[in-house]
Amino acid sequence: MSDKRYLGNIITPTPTEPSGPYQDSAASGVWSLQEAFTYTKAGLWPNAANIAPTGLFAGGNIAVGQTNEISYIRIGSLGNTSDWGDLTAAGLSTGGAASSTRGVFGPNSYGRRNIYDYVTFASAGNATDFGDPTILNFGGCGVAGLSNSTRGIHGGIIDSTNRIEYVTIATTSNATDFGDMSVARTTTATGASTTRGIFAGGNPNGPFSNVIDYVTIATTGNALDFGDSTVPRAQFGGASSSTRAIFGGGWSSADSTEATIDYVTIATTGNATDFGDLVTGRNDVAAVSSSIRAVFQGGGGFVNGNAARILLDYITIASTGNAVDFGDQTTEKYASGSLSNAHGGLA
Repeated sequence: MSDKRYLGNIITPTPTEPSGPYQDSAASGVWSLQEAFTYTKAGLWPNAANIAPTGLFAGGNIAVGQTNEISYIRIGSLGNTSDWGDLTAAGLSTGGAASSTRGVFGPNSYGRRNIYDYVTFASAGNATDFGDPTILNFGGCGVAGLSNSTRGIHGGIIDSTNRIEYVTIATTSNATDFGDMSVARTTTATGASTTRGIFAGGNPNGPFSNVIDYVTIATTGNALDFGDSTVPRAQFGGASSSTRAIFGGGWSSADSTEATIDYVTIATTGNATDFGDLVTGRNDVAAVSSSIRAVFQGGGGFVNGNAARILLDYITIASTGNAVDFGDQTTEKYASGSLSNAHGGLA
């Protein structure tokens, strides 16, 4: 029996199954047009315009202060961070929001407090000024961001007001007032579906919060109570698929860090459920996600030392269980901002 794939023995090699629909995916071998069409129709053929799920980490604290470094990972693979470019100024806690083509980092703590930055996923490079927040010092500390494909929403401020504002990601312009959180606080964690955004926990200038709020992204208005997290905490990482928001790490008291990961189903309301644990407990954690996987970056702050600050670990969002090692950061840092081109708000 012939092992040739076509009559006349014209095409003889055995092609390798496409590794994905992204610009850096492989589909080696010799293919017929019909085969390429079939894989393309199924969304499995490599496409030069389709960027693989990419997570960016911007700014943060390093040994000598704040950095303006932006680094990146490919979320679907394992490995260390690589250099992407720089923010317009050094700083930390830059809440991220993104469409599939553009990422917007929120007002930056300490380094400068009156600028949004943006990057374009199609090419690595330095960030560009996007616009200004609604009030000076909106980004004083711990701004959190979430988004769908058109709108980025940011909340959290150094004096723990309850203000929320938004930007239209495809434009460059100043932010607009959205509404208020149900409880004033900063350093929350976030997640989103295409319609709803979640703010969890935070520091309300007192005991850490277990409050979870939600907003409808396409509207404006005050956040509504969603439920409670499994543990009160602040300075932790949030990520999401289109159905689940995942929260991991953080401070649970002035001298205690958390390894806890918990989750909520975004379309419902209710209390969070235990998911598992990070590889190690740490605060000042950032997180990025695709529709399948969430990756937690760095952390440690004043606890757990350098091992935590270079760590990347990940979980599979649709399951439950403990995080496992993803790779390392090339720079030891914590309190970075983060965003991705494939999070739950884009599904």
